[in-house]
Formats: sequence, structure tokens, C-alpha cells
Amino acid sequence: MPDFDFAQPTSLDEALSLFAADGEVRALVGGTDIVDQLKTGRRNADMVVDVKRIPELQRLEVEDDGLHIGAARSLTDIGEFPAVLAGYKGLSDSAVLIGSWQIQNRAGLGGNVCNAAPSGDTIPALLSHDTKAIVASSSGRREIELSDFFAGPGQTVLQKGEILVELILPTSPANSASSYLRFIPRNEMDIAVVGVGTFLQLGSGNTVEKARIALASVAPTPVRARAAEEVLEGNVLSDDLIETAAMAAVEAATPITDVRGSAEYRRELVKVLTRRTLGIARDRISS
Repeated sequence: MPDFDFAQPTSLDEALSLFAADGEVRALVGGTDIVDQLKTGRRNADMVVDVKRIPELQRLEVEDDGLHIGAARSLTDIGEFPAVLAGYKGLSDSAVLIGSWQIQNRAGLGGNVCNAAPSGDTIPALLSHDTKAIVASSSGRREIELSDFFAGPGQTVLQKGEILVELILPTSPANSASSYLRFIPRNEMDIAVVGVGTFLQLGSGNTVEKARIALASVAPTPVRARAAEEVLEGNVLSDDLIETAAMAAVEAATPITDVRGSAEYRRELVKVLTRRTLGIARDRISS
């Protein structure tokens, strides 16, 4: 492990002053990624700032504008939160898939997002709910659509001195539901070969009023399958429509071939998982 300074601020203002300092300042949310990255030389740091003691980053509550989740709140807390289980089930699906129970107890949602891995499990679920990211620096705050947050593998649009404070998921409307599934070679503790998060809102006559489909591990960043969403919206939901949308979802995928799967295999998985997650979301609405 390289040498670096370490700080544990207890207020957001104190943390932001640390992140404004010269040099490479890294946030430690849960440490499940950054500690390994520092050990292996994939990241470097002059200072590591543990942000788990900051109240704003531990927020988990429902307001008039939706669900607010602090960037350092643990995946276990999020996955078990009653409001998440009731209105954001796709996020709960994804939160309980990351690593072991011990990792879920320690890892924060903001760490999974800011790690910006194309395979990040919570990200498609968050994208399917039109999530917004609130980031802050010593000069103020700004709001970023999560779909605009990722710049490349392991890269975000966060600027020097900025940190992710919270994620806001809009209020889930009536007759809506979400779902997340991934495919992995092993039953646990593995990285998604493909992941798909979906959201459906149905109106009268089973017409799709709103659809969101987001994909992991098929592009340099998590992506929305917008062509598939357009197939669904305004039409009556049926097995045939779901199948057409699943085929259209592949248009958003630009996968690579690696040791975990070929590009062709990943395209097929996009179809399969899109079909299944849409079916699960439909069933959750009707249950």
C-alpha cells in the first residue's frame, strides 16, 4: 500500500475543504473498491478521505420529490429499506447481488456509482428510475442526470474537488414497477457478463405509459436502450411487444469479447434478460 494522508471528516463542509486541496484526493465510501485499487496500483492518492461519518451522505428517506439516498449509505440498508422494496424493487434486486453480505454491509451506493464500472450492478437499476446525482464542491452544488454521469470505464464527469452527495430517485407513480437481473458464470461473488434494469408504468388498457431499459457490461459505460423504450411506450403490453423490445434493446449494445463471454453471447443475453426483466416488472404491477 502506498503512503497517503488519511482523514475522517464529520461534516460536509470539512470534507469539501479536504477535497479542494492540491494533489490526488480520493473518497473512501466503503473501501471495498478503493483499498484494492490502491494496493494494486490501479489508483493513486495523496489523501484518502473517509466520508461515512458525514450525515448528508448517510441520508435514506422519502421526500415529496422522491427517494433520497446518501452516497455513503450501505447497500444492505438500501436493499432492506421499506420504500425501496415498495417502489424501487429493481434497486433492491441489484443491491443484494453485489459481493457478499459483508461487502453489502460496508459498501456504499455512491461508491458503486463513482467506481463507474461498465458492469456496476446498481447503475442500470438507478438509470431505469431516471435518477439524478447531486454533487458538491467548495464552490457549490450541481445536479447531474445519472445518464450523463459516466465518461468511460472507471471515469465520471466529477471535477476536481467535487464529491457525490446523494442520489434522488423520482417518486414512483401508480401502476409501475422495476426489475434487475444479471447473468454471471458463478452463483455468487462474480461480475455481470450482462445486466439489465427495467422500469414499466402502465396505463388504462395495459398501455405502456413509460418504459426505461438500461444495460450493463455491453458498452464502455452503462447505457439506456432507448430504441427498446420507444417500442414499448404508447403500445399495449403483450408477450409479442416484449419480444420486439428485447430485440430492439440489442441496438444499444456494443459489447466486446473477453474471457467472460463473446460479443455475440452478450447480445443474446441482452435479449434474454430484457425479456425476463420486463416480464418481472409486469408481474409486479399486477400483483
